[in-house]
Amino acid sequence: MASRKLKRRYTSRSSYGPQHLNSLTEDQLLDLRICDLKVRIEGTPLEKRIERLYRELDQKKIRFRPRFWLSDDWFTPDGIPGVAIPFYLAHPRLMRLEAKQMLEVEGGTEEWCMKILRHEAGHAIDNAYRLRRRRSWRDVFGKASQAYPAYYSPRPYSKKFVLHLDSWYAQSHPVEDFAETFAVWLRPRSNWRSQYQGWPALKKLEYVDELIMEIRETKQKVFSLERVEPVRLLRRTLREHYQTKRAHYGLEHPDFYDRDLRRLFSDLPQHAGFPKATTFLRRLRPILRRAVSQWTGEYQYTIDQVLSEMIVRCRELNLRLHRPADEVERNALIMLTIQTMNYLHDGHHRLAL
Repeated sequence: MASRKLKRRYTSRSSYGPQHLNSLTEDQLLDLRICDLKVRIEGTPLEKRIERLYRELDQKKIRFRPRFWLSDDWFTPDGIPGVAIPFYLAHPRLMRLEAKQMLEVEGGTEEWCMKILRHEAGHAIDNAYRLRRRRSWRDVFGKASQAYPAYYSPRPYSKKFVLHLDSWYAQSHPVEDFAETFAVWLRPRSNWRSQYQGWPALKKLEYVDELIMEIRETKQKVFSLERVEPVRLLRRTLREHYQTKRAHYGLEHPDFYDRDLRRLFSDLPQHAGFPKATTFLRRLRPILRRAVSQWTGEYQYTIDQVLSEMIVRCRELNLRLHRPADEVERNALIMLTIQTMNYLHDGHHRLAL
């Protein structure tokens, strides 16, 4: 899967959007209701990225244009030919708050945002033309009516699915499989025919190519103007929003990795004067968190919770660093990746978008 974890670039001062947000303290901002943020897409980088998506659709001679509005997350409602974008992307101050609360900003760079927009455009065009009702669609992707799983266990080496968003997301559900395939097909200069040569996923891309050629200049069948959960109707405060979001992406880990921690560090009396494992892990925390997030696709916040549990156990077990730091760093990265993947495969994997 292509990595979505890109170098973050945030504007230090707002040059667009409600100026009052810049004058608020963090506590004052957290006490604001989402509906009182008064943010909008117009006049922000989001507007330019949507225009870029429209140009990509135009290059493919696709007549359809999905509608966009701000809400509390990325999503495309069933049956609606439009896409919700999280409010924090409409203002640098809110992006910084999102980064502090969740340790990352989903869609916070142009490249990352475009990947999500292409994916969501796939959902929107599916809704607009009722594509999933076609027998040929079901033959290629499966039944869209099947229940969304609470979790899924991806097969990283499967060649039946394209690779676009993190966590082998195309494998989560037939509807996501279509949206991911559409996104790969839509991306300019994707060279998907050669990239997926020999993969069963190529047949899905060829099907999307034929399907869009058929409908691209026709009128859409669904014209709903409904906006689901727009920011103007979201009455909860940012504090309440992040309490809920952090709880959703947090975790409760038992102490089943004590044995691995003891392999990584030492609790022997002769090492009592050596550097503390807790100090070592805290120093490496940002590096480990970003690296594991890149490889697993999991939210940095969730990975940070695993790290927190590890640090707590290191303190309780009074573990010490007794081997070369670079060797322990490599092994800590491996351990954290394994524990995160165990967490995903144990049924706690997030279904984003």
